[in-house]
Amino acid sequence: MEHPFRDRTEAGRLLGAELRRRFGHRGDALVLALPRGGVPVGFEVAEALGAPLDVFIVRKLGVPGHEELAMGAIASGGVRVLNDEVIRYASIPNRVIDAVAASEQQELVRREQSYRGSRPPLDVAGKTVFIVDDGLATGSTMRAAVQALGGMNAREVIAAVPVAAKETCIAFRAIATDVICLRTPSPFQAVGAWYENFSQTSDEEVHELLDRASRMIGATS
Repeated sequence: MEHPFRDRTEAGRLLGAELRRRFGHRGDALVLALPRGGVPVGFEVAEALGAPLDVFIVRKLGVPGHEELAMGAIASGGVRVLNDEVIRYASIPNRVIDAVAASEQQELVRREQSYRGSRPPLDVAGKTVFIVDDGLATGSTMRAAVQALGGMNAREVIAAVPVAAKETCIAFRAIATDVICLRTPSPFQAVGAWYENFSQTSDEEVHELLDRASRMIGATS
């Protein structure tokens, strides 16, 4: 019987230890966390790997009138990933896609400025990128992030989470260089079911962890 993680910090430490065991310290490694819940996990992973930490923001492009249905996503770095099957099925014209993308781009920029401040985004080209979240249920946001990073010429994209639905973890093997799911409990139910404390991560906590990670890397460089 698998027990829940105490909180995201404990989950990140355990995930970081496993990633260090598997991959060691790579000079080209970067850790990108999906905000907000992925940041406390990503902070611990970055510390374990001795790697820089940044946020990677993904915004879903919802079908107008059926916003829960994703016709694509945009991500940090000006990347757009479209789901051609949904677009064809719903007969969505390019002007509608562009309008939704423009609206979501404004929110993406607002969040990037809020979280990162004056720090430029990390350059992923030619790097080994560990993309981290606090868990995977359907994995739609992580999937968009992995696809986007591939379009940004990352050398390797490794999806890493403390807990995931087993079928979702397996599916990621087809799109990422590697996928590490520390636990795949069954029945899965939901990500939050595997944390004793799954309280929402605040913007302030995101800012603090990114600042701490930046200072740590600065002190060792």
